[in-house]
Order: sequence, then structure tokens, then C-alpha cells
Amino acid sequence: MKKLKLACIGCGSRGRTYLGLASKMAQYYEIVAAAEPSKERLEHVKNLSHNPDFQGFENDDEIFAQPKLADVMIIATQDSMHIKSCLTALEKGYDILVEKPIGTNLKDIIKVEKCAEKLGRKVLVCHVLRYTPFYRKVKELVESGVLGDIASVNMSEGVGAFHQSHSYVRGHWGVKEKSSPMLIAKSCHDLDILCWLVGRSCKEVSSFGDLMHFNKKNAPEGAPARYTDGCPAGIECPYNATRYASSERSWLPHVWPVYDENNPAPDEDVIEWLKESPWGRCVYHCDNNVVDHQVVNMLFEDNLTASFTMTAFDHGRNIEIFGTKACLRGGELIKQATGSDIIIKSQFDSEESSYVVDPMVGGYGGHGGGDPGLVNALYDEMGKDDPKDMYSSVHVSVQSHLIGFAAEESRVSGNTIDIESFYQSNLPND
Repeated sequence: MKKLKLACIGCGSRGRTYLGLASKMAQYYEIVAAAEPSKERLEHVKNLSHNPDFQGFENDDEIFAQPKLADVMIIATQDSMHIKSCLTALEKGYDILVEKPIGTNLKDIIKVEKCAEKLGRKVLVCHVLRYTPFYRKVKELVESGVLGDIASVNMSEGVGAFHQSHSYVRGHWGVKEKSSPMLIAKSCHDLDILCWLVGRSCKEVSSFGDLMHFNKKNAPEGAPARYTDGCPAGIECPYNATRYASSERSWLPHVWPVYDENNPAPDEDVIEWLKESPWGRCVYHCDNNVVDHQVVNMLFEDNLTASFTMTAFDHGRNIEIFGTKACLRGGELIKQATGSDIIIKSQFDSEESSYVVDPMVGGYGGHGGGDPGLVNALYDEMGKDDPKDMYSSVHVSVQSHLIGFAAEESRVSGNTIDIESFYQSNLPND
């Protein structure tokens, strides 16, 4: 069996997650190179590779200056950097595994799709939810016909209030102009799953949402710009940044390159870091402008309707699928209430079926086993003859990105967006 050689640009939490999983599957993968400005993260990946010939580089320009080093380039940098690396990698002859979102504007995303098609290269998008046992079971049940014809779907994602504050207020994705709209940055996973489950093209989108809570009007009286400057709300504030030194330490490896989970920094070092770090800021005095709640209404072919709610103020994902024969409910609320992951209730009698789905072990907990599922599938996906047959190819991923950007256009303009017209207006010029 010929191993797939992997290289990676960006060795933050997502890059290290994929490479860490690949390193445990040495029969399939060989980690040969990585580009990352943090020496600590690059050293970590070198150790993961168990490869004496591993090559490390400071940035994408350096790695692309070399002859082609690998079969697959993993692109796991910040969202705004994806497009440049994707297009260069394709031109250099790499197939690609790219973290979602593909990019931060629709024209560039379509450009990647067109470039991959022109060059006959493969681009697999990290829509990890497609690779989870839970959503694969939902897909199986939908396709079995047990629900009848699907009339409508409701889905929701509860980001979690502290997660919202960490990533989308203080963090990398808090300012739309520096990253992308909230739906693209966080929930294109969910929009992708929705498109996959219904198996139809979306025709129209409308959306509403706002930044309701994480703004100056909700700041405690006298709250300074940084919690380390002494906030009168003190530790009673659930977003007090000093929690990074106690109950919220698990977030630190994602944003503090020198933080070592095996040798945790003392509290005083964490507090000192917070004095200069973006994560030391008061959540009510940041420069964030992405929404903290949003609803998306969608009309698909055959007049199937769907809605998706993203909110900072809940935890976990939930789904309802309403069919002419039965209704499927699943996710966090069903699990808490019944112990099952999925329940199907007949429309005509008291018959009820329940399913427990065991997630795969590894990767992010909130991804339901999708991270190891993706890495397990990567070898076979890259072996497919037609790139369009790949499970989460760029060609299928464009639709969920298209819906996300259309939803943001609707939210801002107040108009219902015709998807085909919106797509045509965003085709790249070259």
C-alpha cells in the first residue's frame, strides 16, 4: 500500500488535530512537512511525524518555494489566508484538504472550485459533521424512506456563551471584515449537513439576526477595557478573563502557542499573558461585530422548507425532520431528555423508534467523532477517480457557503435572496 504523503500549512489547533490523528494511522499516511511561524507548534508537529526527514518552514511562501513535497497539502491557517494557499497549492500540483470555511468571500471560493476543476485536482473540505456516526445515521434513515417525503427541516446550533465570547468576541472571528460572517465562520458545517440531508438545491434564502448582548450597552458600570485592570463585576461575571487561569484553561492551547498542556503555566503567568492578549479584554468592550444570534429560512426544490438557528445562548446541535410518514428528532435535547440520540415518531400511531449512536473517539468533543471520521476517510477519498465524487468535495461545499453568504446579504439588506441570481452575481471575473 502506497502511503499518502501529507504536508500542512498552519499548525494551530485544527492542523495539529488532523496531523495528530494521521500520525496514529502510519499504514496510510506519512507526515513530511509543515509551515508554521510558531517554533513551538512546528516542533510539536515534527515530533508527531516520527519522520527523521521532516521539513519545517516558517510560512507558506517558504514551503511553496520547494519542489512538490507531498500528495496532499492540508490548509489549516486562519480563514482569510485559505484562498491564496489553496490556489498556489493547486498550481503546484497538490491535492488539498482545507479547513472550513474555504474562504472569506464567495467569489474567491468559486475561484478555487473552478481552478480545481480546470487542473483536475482534488479539494476535500473539512465538513467533519458528514463523517460523524450521528449524521450518517440520520442520512441513512432519511434515505430509507421511513420518514416518507420530507416536508420541512429545523436545525439549530448552540455555540455556548463562553465559546462565543472566546472565539467570536475576543477571538479571531469576532470582526466580520477580518474574517467572515458568523454563519460562514461557525455554521457552514450545519448548512452543509442540511443541504446533504435534503439532497436538493436551495432556491431562496431570508435571514434575521443581530449582535444583541456582547456590546458596550451591556457592560457593567465602571467596567474597564481589560479584566486585569480590575472589573467591579469581579469573578461574578461569567466572562471574567481570569477564568482562563482556572475553569476555562482548556481554551489556552488553542490561542497561546507556548502553552503546554503537559506542563501547565502557573496562574500568575496566565494573568500576565492576559494583560496584553486579546483574550484579556472585556467582552463588552471589544471590537467585535459578528452576530450572536441568527435565523435562516430556506426554500429548496420541490417546495421543501428549512430553518436554521445559530445562537450563542445554548449548547449543542439539534435537528427535526418532518416527513409525511414520521418525524425524526435528534441531538442534544433528545439525548438529555431520553438518553437516545435519535427518535422517530410515526404520524399515524404511537409507534416510536429510538437509536443510540456511539461517536468515534478523537478530535474535538463537539464534532461528534467527525475529526477521526474525516482522517479515516481521507485516504480513500483522495483515491477516487472523479473529484466530484468525494464525500465533501469543494464542488458540493460551494452550496453551503453560497447559502451562508446569501443569508448574510439578506440579514443586512432585509431582502429575500434568489440563490441562482446571487451565485451569478458572484462569479469571478477571470
